[in-house]
Amino acid sequence: MSELGISVAPCTILRWVVRYSADFAQYWRCYKKPVGRSWRCDETYIKVGGRWMYLYRAVDERGSTVESHLSRTRDVAAAKAFFRKALKHHCHPRTITLDGFEPTHCALRRMGMRNEFNYRWENPVKIRSCQYLNNIVEQDHRRIKARVQPMLGFKTFYNARRVLMGVELMQMMHKRQFHTL
Repeated sequence: MSELGISVAPCTILRWVVRYSADFAQYWRCYKKPVGRSWRCDETYIKVGGRWMYLYRAVDERGSTVESHLSRTRDVAAAKAFFRKALKHHCHPRTITLDGFEPTHCALRRMGMRNEFNYRWENPVKIRSCQYLNNIVEQDHRRIKARVQPMLGFKTFYNARRVLMGVELMQMMHKRQFHTL
């Protein structure tokens, strides 16, 4: 904007991000390249309204972002919501690597028992726990934290979800996860 000689306040840009990030994410979803079949899943903390909220994220073996989900709680219901969102938009993985947090393991077991993904039959999804294989997602959290930390947290959950959606979209563009001409 400054190249065009237009002065724009940072709060105006933040309003644009909150208003249009969901539309952009929806538009770009059809151009997304397929992700790998081995997912690494983890959650990190983001401060919203003075309280800690949980950002669930998954990346594949190459470091490409699979999905992210901001939740007020860190429990079985939040993990189920995250995995349902990821499985809805992507093909079923071959393996899912988790950290040692039991509610995420429990959420996947319950979803598998309800046949939301292949858990028991031929070629089932392998659920494993290995802290060293999750280093890829732990390092990928840095990109999000580097963008969020200068903001000093968010005031509302709605704005946090929208801004994080925009940040994730920009990171996916930076990682070249979309088919472009």
